[in-house]
This record gives sequence, C-alpha cells and structure tokens, in this order.
Amino acid sequence: MTSWRKLKSCSRLYELAESPIDLSEEGVLTAKRIDSMLTEALGLKLFYATERVTDPVLQSLFELAEETKAIEQMEGMQAGKIVNFIHGYECENRPALHTAMRDFFENRNSSSEAAEASKLAYQELEKLKDFLYNIDSKQNFTDVVQIGIGGSDLGPQAIYLGLEAYHKTGRKVHFLSNVDPDDGAGIFRKINPKNTLFVIVSKSGSTLETRTNEYFVREFLAGEGIDPSQHMVAITGKGSPMDDPSKYSASFYIWDYIGGRYSATSMVGCFILAFALGMDRLIEFLRGANAMDKIALRKDYKTNLPLLSALLGIWNRNFLGLPTVAVIPYSQALSRFPAHLQQLDMESNGKRITKEGNPVDFDTSPIIWGEPGTNGQHSFFQMIHQGTTVVPLEIIGFKESQYREDVIYEGTSCQEKLLSNLFAQSLALAVGHKNENPNKFFPGNRPSRILFADRLDPYTMGALLSYYEHKVAFQGFIWGINSFDQEGVQLGKVLALKFLDLFLHAREGKGGESKEFSQGLAYFKHLM
Repeated sequence: MTSWRKLKSCSRLYELAESPIDLSEEGVLTAKRIDSMLTEALGLKLFYATERVTDPVLQSLFELAEETKAIEQMEGMQAGKIVNFIHGYECENRPALHTAMRDFFENRNSSSEAAEASKLAYQELEKLKDFLYNIDSKQNFTDVVQIGIGGSDLGPQAIYLGLEAYHKTGRKVHFLSNVDPDDGAGIFRKINPKNTLFVIVSKSGSTLETRTNEYFVREFLAGEGIDPSQHMVAITGKGSPMDDPSKYSASFYIWDYIGGRYSATSMVGCFILAFALGMDRLIEFLRGANAMDKIALRKDYKTNLPLLSALLGIWNRNFLGLPTVAVIPYSQALSRFPAHLQQLDMESNGKRITKEGNPVDFDTSPIIWGEPGTNGQHSFFQMIHQGTTVVPLEIIGFKESQYREDVIYEGTSCQEKLLSNLFAQSLALAVGHKNENPNKFFPGNRPSRILFADRLDPYTMGALLSYYEHKVAFQGFIWGINSFDQEGVQLGKVLALKFLDLFLHAREGKGGESKEFSQGLAYFKHLM
C-alpha cells in the first residue's frame, strides 16, 4: 500500500500550499466565488468559499480522492467488507456496518453482509415497536434514563437534545454516563422512579462504569421498594453477561460490527428516540441518515458532501498545517453535537500508525471542539479572530427555528439576529479588518465553511449525523489509517484497575503487589 504522501496529487498539493489564496485580499471573496463554491444535497447546503481553496487546489484534492480510491473504500465499508484491521497485527478484524442499521429504504445495499445486518436491525426495530406499544398500554413510563458511556451516551444525547422540540407530550430522557456518584444522585432527585425506565447500554456487557452505575440504580430502586427487573432494559451484544431475561424486562441487541461512536442509529440511539419522539419520527431520522449514506457513494466529488468536506479538512490539516477545528452550531438544540463529533473524529482518526502497522509521517485527527453560537462569540472568538493559532470553523445553521416562537426587537427577530451573526462571523474571519490601531487590527484569511439547512427536523438530523460519520471515515480512508478501533482508550482503563486494587487494599487489606500498584501508592497517599 503506497503512502498517500507519495502520490502525484499530494506532491501537487504541497506545491499549492506554498502560496495559498489569501481570503483577505481585495476582490477575492466575491459574490461569484460564493455562488460557485456551493454544493447541496438533501436540503443541506455546503458553503466553502471562505475556505482557502482555489480551483487547482480542489482539482488536486479530487485527484487525491481518486488515487486513494476513497469512494471505492466507502462502497466496501457499506457493503460489509472488513475495514477494521491492521495488517500483520492483532486487531478486531471486523466490518463497520453502521450504515446497515438504517438501510430500510429505497436502493438498499445488495451485498449479503449488508443485507443480513439490515435484516437483523429491522427485527430489533419491530421488537422495539411492540415493546413500546405494550408499555404504553400497561405502564405509565414518563421518563427514561439511558446508562452508558462514550458512544452509548454522546451520540444519543446529542441527537435527543437536537430533536427534543419534537418529543411526545409527557416524555423525558436523562443520561447517566459518569461513574461520579453525583451524576446518578442528581438524576435520582429529578425523577419519579415508579414512572421511570432505565436503559443499560453496553455491547460487551462488562463496561465497568456502566455496570457500576447499573448497580447504583438497582440499589436505588430496591430502596424505593421497586423490582429493578421490571424497570430495566438491556441493550447489549447477544450472549453477553447482560443478555439475561431474569434481570431485565427486555433485551435489544447490537453487534460487534457497530462501533460505539457509530452506534446512534442502532438500538443504542433508537430506543430512547422512539420512546421520546415516537416511531414515526425515529423512522424519519433513520431515513435522513440513509439518504446521506447514498450521497457518500456519489462519484461526482463536488456533490458528494461528506467527501468534499473531508478533503477540505485534509487541506487544512495536512497542507496548511492547522491543528484544530471548532464546530459552531448556530442552534441551541445542537449544544452537545460538538461533543459527539469530538469523540467521532478524535477516537476514529486519532491514530499514529497506518493500516500497515507503520508509524505515520503526517498529522491525523485535528483537535475537535466547539460550542453553540452566539454564545461562543462572547467566549473564545477573541482568540479565533486575533489569536496566534488559526482555527478553521465548521459552522452549522438553519433558516428557521424549531419551535417557531420569536419576537421582533429593534426591528428584527431573534432568528434574524442569530443568522446575521452566523454569516457575519464567517465573513469577518475571511476578510478581517485593517486598522492603524494594532489592537483593532484583524488579520483575516482564517478559513471556515457553513453547512446550512432550512430547519433541524428528524430527517435533517439523520442526514447531519451521517454526513459527519462519512466525513471522518473518508479522511481515514485517504490517510490509510484504521478509523474503527480505539486501542488508545484501553491503557487508562487497565491502569485504573490497578488503582482500584489500592482502594480495595485500603478497605479490606487486599490488593496486588505489581509495579503499577507500587507506582500508584505515590498518588494514593494523597487521597487517604
């Protein structure tokens, strides 16, 4: 496998990066440029005229996608080929079939692997539909608490908050992820346990934080005189320690080819969305995600939104040398979406070796962070406009609000003020502002792109989720790294178990005598 940096297109991109376009120069950011650097699919418009790209740069980026067979790799992933591997080394060696979890609509993937995965996922949806119908008719559950961590929390929570405006009357969802006991205790004070269903999510059935919080909940319910098994649902792998009908009122399955950060359209996200929004809106969410899956297969690079966005990101990261990306949704509903994208991108592509097992000689995942606008403008935008580190922005916005409740103040509405800020920030970052007073000088030439839609509804939320999933996957394909494992998460977990030995030793006089045990004593003495 040839390193992507040795490709002809890559060499050309390095040459172009020596003198990239300056967005702050007079006459660069014209109406013609803005109109020409716009692509649209599924009601999502991607404006990228404020990125530091030209037609030659774009053409070379498209050639890079061609030379790395980015679309062919995407086709393989969606067809169920093994993409989670490292040649010659122990690895999970699995497909990544999250797209099959929503492949129930037109133009289904015809591969046997994808079709079988889609069939299993649909069976779980049918089971979910029946389960919710039964509890609606027999029990008055008003709240659900989802207990999980990582991908079992971040994606589902971001999506639920994004669509909370569409929730069914009298339904509310809470998320318990942190093993910090204050997280659970705080939720217990907000709910009526008799009307609350607890959903325990762990594919392996052995995630320590999740099982600890599950035990916390069981003790809480027992203390309230409630049978935990009647108020708990398991979402886990078939045959896992949690696949136990004596402990849960129902079990729903996820499979080993669904990674946590890619699991929001599996039962990991579908259960709470169906409970809160209803099955019809859940299906619309899945339909939007599936539609974007098909866009990611387009061979026309300019209209393949996820691929185009991935290429713009590679240009910024590898050729302009920009180490970070701020995701700024001008929508309060997407307040937790940057946190989901942080895991999606940095856990997927925060890698230091290629699929060949060799150390990379290029930068991989940028640092992802962000907060909603306009709040961020009164927080960290000072650094973005005048700081020494250039931070590319990925801005997300919507023409209409969700609730459609607004006021006119000083001649304009809240939504008009929100959108004015959205476009103004992108423009200001690009063109800057010249002033003889150095304190009021804005250098400009700072890249951003805008993803814009009419309204954040279930269909658009699904498309938005899929867009980012595929953007990240495309970058991994081009870099030649494995975007579907997360070995970097494991070492801290192993060492945490050694510290648990110290607590056990202090409580019961038991514990190991390993090197890590001895090392940990230096920290532990400050705790006790």
